[in-house]
Amino acid sequence: MTPAHPHLVWDWNGTLLNDLSLVVASTNAAFASVGGPTVSADEHRVRFRRPVAEYYADVLGRAVDEEAFGRLDRIFHDAYRNGLTTCELAADARAAMAAWPGTQSLLSMWFHEELVPTVRGFGLTETFLRVDGFRGGLGGGPKAESLQKHLAELGVDGRSVVLIGDSVDDADAAGAVGARAVLYTGGFTDPARLRASGHPVADTLTEAVTLARSLA
Repeated sequence: MTPAHPHLVWDWNGTLLNDLSLVVASTNAAFASVGGPTVSADEHRVRFRRPVAEYYADVLGRAVDEEAFGRLDRIFHDAYRNGLTTCELAADARAAMAAWPGTQSLLSMWFHEELVPTVRGFGLTETFLRVDGFRGGLGGGPKAESLQKHLAELGVDGRSVVLIGDSVDDADAAGAVGARAVLYTGGFTDPARLRASGHPVADTLTEAVTLARSLA
């Protein structure tokens, strides 16, 4: 399938959903459970990376094996679920989605069974050809494999895709399937890190869509 316009894949957390404050608070809850330090939003944006276990190990100053990561991950997600009702979409998310002339889909590394009703709650289900979250038990890994599966289910060639996300991992995933990426500074990653990646960078989602259209 080669659409007239490139197909747009949106990231969810930190991109369409403005949940940075909740993610930082939930991360700190996980760190506190093992006597770790508290990170600020700015520090999180500078240091966060995938696999998430490596980020945790960096902050905690010790190795985080799969069992330890599993415990931290559960604490993180319990705190995140408890605060989710406080989150809103990014200020211009709806305008940005409406400005895209082609097809759109959503790919998140958040748990699929929780993502789908949340997207529905915001009234966005009909916006997307497909909504995919993480379907495994323990997450935290890179996005590339999930993007490959997402596009395969859509029947879309990666070379006709633009991905908008807020992390270097989003750009790496796009590169792995031959897609292009536009990176958004309003999410989980320090803007300087995004600009250093060499990919187009936008400070708003509407600007990100404008850049994505220019890549067509």
